[in-house]
Amino acid sequence: MNKGTLSILVFALVVVMAAVATPVSETVTSATQPVVVTDMIGRNVEVVPGSYHRVVCIGAGALRMYTYIGDVQDLCGVEDIDNIKLQNRPKMFDSAARPYVIAYSEEFSKLPSCGVGGPQAQAAEAEKILACNPDIVISEYEDVQKEDALQQQLGVPVITLRSGANGVFADEFKGSMRLLGSIFGKEARAEELVAFVEKETAEIIRRTADIPESSKPAVYICGLGNWGTTNHLMTAQNYKPFEVANIRNAVTGLSAKGIQAIEKEKFESIGQDVDIMFIDSAAVKNIKPLYAQDPALFDSCKAWQNGEVYLQPAYNAYYTNYEIALINTWFDAKTVYPQLFEDINIYVKMDEITQAFLGLPLGDEILRFGNGALKKIDTATFFN
Repeated sequence: MNKGTLSILVFALVVVMAAVATPVSETVTSATQPVVVTDMIGRNVEVVPGSYHRVVCIGAGALRMYTYIGDVQDLCGVEDIDNIKLQNRPKMFDSAARPYVIAYSEEFSKLPSCGVGGPQAQAAEAEKILACNPDIVISEYEDVQKEDALQQQLGVPVITLRSGANGVFADEFKGSMRLLGSIFGKEARAEELVAFVEKETAEIIRRTADIPESSKPAVYICGLGNWGTTNHLMTAQNYKPFEVANIRNAVTGLSAKGIQAIEKEKFESIGQDVDIMFIDSAAVKNIKPLYAQDPALFDSCKAWQNGEVYLQPAYNAYYTNYEIALINTWFDAKTVYPQLFEDINIYVKMDEITQAFLGLPLGDEILRFGNGALKKIDTATFFN
């Protein structure tokens, strides 16, 4: 056998061995096989994981959640509310930080409209979505029949996400992250984010777990966004950041759960028991004119009298700001229990959290909204 023939045989053997070691055809086939996933409202939808590169997100919170997991470069349309370069669009959240918009406003501004969006938009705009030519739609419209009808009309998968009442701490949020990960081939990224949230939550709980009830000050949270910005009477007796941080909520006895308005009389009745007050920064613009009309607005509140009033970034702005909800939990815990969190620099923590969610340290940009936030306010001058 001459050297040329021997070389050809060796080369052929190497090719055969490589083919056996790495079944390329099987890998490609398995990667393109459709599978059925169950979305967050129980719909079974057939998808081809990792194959989607023209994505549209519709409804409150859908685009925000997608940016945590998916590739923004794959978006082919955006709701008007998230395109801050448009003049004619819903602007009720412009005074509040939305970190995903801060991070990707330039990318969003180059995309066509897939609908108006915003709290007043309670239905998907199918014609605008079709004009964007998506190959998948990520939705936060949680109506099974309407989602099925939209999917049939569009001819592409419509996947519905869900946050859950407890926001970033909810099982539904983690499930939505994992669902996005499985659809877009980003399972490792989804698990990384879920693990980060669980680790942060566990650390806050660990630090505050042994505080006796008698040592807990009464704390009032107000101004929480609910279908838009609100005022000092909008609160929640089951405010999850307080529950995670073992903070005693000053509000009790409400008939319903969730964010809701209380009567002026209720606010005044609990006022002398409120040791610390947190104001959501998105509500400042609404409270200021009320305070101008009635400078005695907060006089019944002990925290206001004692200067124990703090401003925190907007919890909700076109649904929950998940990374800000986690930031606020650290801030609330550090404010209420300073000795237990004296090693925590809240501004460093803020950047750490936005880095984990969006890949960028966005603390400075967030604090440019809503009168700064993450600070004690001067009750004698703040609303003047």
